[in-house]
Amino acid sequence: MKAHTTRHMLAVALSTTALGLAMPAYAADGPQDAAQADTVSEAPAETGAIIVTARRRSETLQSTPVAITAVNTAMLEAKAAVNIGDLQGAAPGLLITQQNSGAQAANISIRGLTYADIEKSQTPTVGVLVDGVVIGTNTGQLQDAFDIAQLEVLRGPQGTLFGANTIGGVISITRSKPTMQPGLKAEVTYGRFNSLAVKAIANYGDGDTWGVKAFYFHNETDGFYNNVIQGKNGGWSKGDTYGGSLLFKPAGTGFEAQFTIENVKQKFDPVVANITNSSEVFCGFIATRECNRNTTSDLYTVFSAPAESTYSAPDATLELNYDLDAVKLTSITGWRKSTEAQTQDFDGSSTDLYYVDRRQHYEQWSQEIRAAGEMFDGFDYVVGAFYFKSKYDLTQWSRVFGFSPNTPPTTFDLNSQHVEGETESYAFFGDFNWALTDTVRLAFGGRWSHDNKQLFNGFAGGKLIDPNTVQRSQYVPVGTGNANFSKFTPKVGIDWRPSNDVMVYASWSRGYRSGGFSPRAATAATASTPFQPETVDSYEVGAKFSALDNRLEVNIAGFVSDYKDMQQNLTLPGGPTGNQTVTGNVAGGALIKGVELDGSLRITDNLRLTGSLAVLDSKFRNFVANGVFGTAIVPFDYSANRLIYAPDFTASLGAEYTQPTSFGDISANLGWRHITPYDQQLSAASLTPTTVGGNVTKVTVNGNDPRVRTTTQDLIDASLTFNFDLNNTKAYVRVFGRNLGNERTSTHAFTVAGLWSFAMALEPRTYGATIGFKY
Repeated sequence: MKAHTTRHMLAVALSTTALGLAMPAYAADGPQDAAQADTVSEAPAETGAIIVTARRRSETLQSTPVAITAVNTAMLEAKAAVNIGDLQGAAPGLLITQQNSGAQAANISIRGLTYADIEKSQTPTVGVLVDGVVIGTNTGQLQDAFDIAQLEVLRGPQGTLFGANTIGGVISITRSKPTMQPGLKAEVTYGRFNSLAVKAIANYGDGDTWGVKAFYFHNETDGFYNNVIQGKNGGWSKGDTYGGSLLFKPAGTGFEAQFTIENVKQKFDPVVANITNSSEVFCGFIATRECNRNTTSDLYTVFSAPAESTYSAPDATLELNYDLDAVKLTSITGWRKSTEAQTQDFDGSSTDLYYVDRRQHYEQWSQEIRAAGEMFDGFDYVVGAFYFKSKYDLTQWSRVFGFSPNTPPTTFDLNSQHVEGETESYAFFGDFNWALTDTVRLAFGGRWSHDNKQLFNGFAGGKLIDPNTVQRSQYVPVGTGNANFSKFTPKVGIDWRPSNDVMVYASWSRGYRSGGFSPRAATAATASTPFQPETVDSYEVGAKFSALDNRLEVNIAGFVSDYKDMQQNLTLPGGPTGNQTVTGNVAGGALIKGVELDGSLRITDNLRLTGSLAVLDSKFRNFVANGVFGTAIVPFDYSANRLIYAPDFTASLGAEYTQPTSFGDISANLGWRHITPYDQQLSAASLTPTTVGGNVTKVTVNGNDPRVRTTTQDLIDASLTFNFDLNNTKAYVRVFGRNLGNERTSTHAFTVAGLWSFAMALEPRTYGATIGFKY
């Protein structure tokens, strides 16, 4: 009887879909090698300035009136970074954590704005672009830190130039271009947990009009979890990325074309750590040692059944540029496709309670056309149009309280769920700079966006569905939706440059994130009712300073973000399982205020210091949404809860010292990143009901569950690199360590409606060595 009741409670909580889940860069000190030329955009060598493209123009970092952090190849290599998540905390207000409920899935937060879900019917709050092509879902955003020429973190809404779904900001990744000269870079890294990485980039060309680049990256690890049930490491992974790029630049024409194609293939163990406590139902079914575990050191011991995720994601990009002197025309065409098959033991216990099999297909096309030029002296512009189309399907089979770990979910679940979604978007935009005087510049612009969202949601209705022959017609429709959303998002700013060493700016911009449909809705009414767009009005003032012949650079920014019609997941009764999770809007939204600082000081030609900090004050405003208390739907007041992935304070310090030697040089890097505790899920520590006449009329939520809160993190990274000059070849040996203080906490934690809770762990102390060469 207890198992039957609990099985129903689990269905009520879950339905059958997945869980709802500045440091500036610096110019290279010397010329780049042929294999890696053009990997960092620089101003003339005598200035040492970094060139960024945050406003779709080539500008120096210090003259761009935008809060931006640029990271170059050297910084990534010094950290032996595996993916962009290793940059967490390195830029003011930036968090990047991994969620292994999806392949290459990232939870990215900038200035306290995030979207922690892997469902493809909804869009991220932070845009990730690779060579100008946006990745349309959280899955795929956790890009490998491989062949990155430059990475720019743009903080605050970037909708005018980068699209509707960038209310938090943008991470723009630029890969290295073919050098058009013979060259090769290759390296091998081996580290703790039997981690192995092999990288190679080969270039060839005629040195003038054409060049080709081929690349390969292999990465594998045994994982850092100890699975005591399986008697081996958990969290293993193995991946390969390979592809090529062709660059064509006919001499004297002003025309340039680059075509890049690649494929990402991954297999990994999507392990979770059980953090269920005795207040939750699952503790009555699992071993005593698996209940009431802490969220620090205990995270690294797991009890889950074998599971595996496979992921394949080919993509292609074609970029065309035509410089006509008066105007430069740019076209960027992008295509991306992914296929995922993932089994996962979500309860993370040795008892077979909740195990899923998810199969997904996703495809996107995008096209952007831009024109940039100068309308008259002192007035420049970027105008363009953008088109995006995507479609996906998801089928999930669940083994709920099966107590049969050897029975595949595909033969256990008679009521699998199938979801199909489509998105079609187009936009027109313009961004303008007007030099009112020699020292004052006005920037203004806007973007008009239109989005069409469609969703189909159905259940199998008591029959088995062969995963190899899934079709929409096999599923009983729960509901369908089709809605259109349009929005104009303006921006305006002004900057004043009293000297070449000082710039002060102020701006206002509006960010917009499209509405859509809830993939976990389970009734006709909720499946066909769209949630509405959300907006952010961001007010920002800042200043950028240079001194001591550009040896000292300091940037400071203060901002206020007015977050309206915030999209949040809500749990309501209804549907074939008794429960559904739908996305709704919270009109009160949130108010986020902050101050950011980053800078650098070159003490000597050989020693450079860097640092950053961010102070954040974020609060919900009148966050009241309907929820279930007992059997009744009543208002729940979440106003006292903390926003997720919004730490109050982050800081970083870094030092780089290079000592010339008879054989080349020795370079030492030391970095410290400080991140105060932050919450990872909107949840409930406890509830206080308000009763009138014996009836509950309101429930006050007393903050988020403390299990979804991280500890304070002080992450120390270091590396020592020996560079050898061998005629036309450079060789290097690097030893490195990450998280040397061995901080242990969660990167993603989730509680499931009083049933159980799970988390994923921060990589513990790791270390290794790299050997490589380039010519």
